[in-house]
Amino acid sequence: MTWPLPADFSPEAVAAIRARLDLVRTQGVTILFAIESGSRAWGFPSPDSDYDCRFVYIRPVSDHLVLEQPRDVIEFPIEGEIDAGGWDLRKALLLALGGNAVIVEWAKSAIVYQEIEGSRRRLLDLLADIVDPVKVSRHYLGLARSHVAKTGSFSGEVKLKKLFYLIRPLVALDWMEQHGFAALPPMNLVECLGGIKMPVGARDEIGRLIDQKSHTRELGVGLIPADIAAYLEVRYGHHEMNLADLVRDEDRHSRNRQLATAFYRREAEFFQGKSQGKPNE
Repeated sequence: MTWPLPADFSPEAVAAIRARLDLVRTQGVTILFAIESGSRAWGFPSPDSDYDCRFVYIRPVSDHLVLEQPRDVIEFPIEGEIDAGGWDLRKALLLALGGNAVIVEWAKSAIVYQEIEGSRRRLLDLLADIVDPVKVSRHYLGLARSHVAKTGSFSGEVKLKKLFYLIRPLVALDWMEQHGFAALPPMNLVECLGGIKMPVGARDEIGRLIDQKSHTRELGVGLIPADIAAYLEVRYGHHEMNLADLVRDEDRHSRNRQLATAFYRREAEFFQGKSQGKPNE
């Protein structure tokens, strides 16, 4: 199954991505879905943004009946504007159980290159059961910490293009908090902003930066706009102090692993014997 892509996507880039996906299938794996991640899917692209294709695949049952297991990642060297790579479904599920939000974001991406019909829906249904929002909140706080460490200050000069990598996890944390940590936030920053209450000045400045980034190849270095700086500093400090502690629930942990294991087995058995990975057209 192929999906319509944004009108501004380069046909040459899309063709290069599809060629890489075809090459992946020559390894005998089934690609469940392939999506766009990165700034294009997060809602703050530049005219020269890379194409970040990510995919989830599953190996035939026979590949597991070997002494040395194959790698659970398939990667291509970054060439020009194309960055493509994917995870084995097993790796994706194990990371999801640990609270890694990446696979949830991939499954929710609105920009889809290819999909075996129903694969993302089945995965999202499972993830809704096994992913702990509190663990995911820790994932987003970790991203925020990483970028705070890189910028060093909320008032100094930064690469404005990189500022979004601090804004996004803190907005996601606000979204989760304001929704009672009962659900996972949208992948798209604009959609996430639309679902929270926040200072008007910061919202307007973020919107202005998104618009500016969409029209220019390089935002350059500059001071963080004052309203954004104040918002980031307050919210970062808030989440550092108030994020809920993880509570180890052995029964829930065991249940979730059983659900993920059963899902993985069903998917492997479902695709066993089918033609290797060609998307339903």
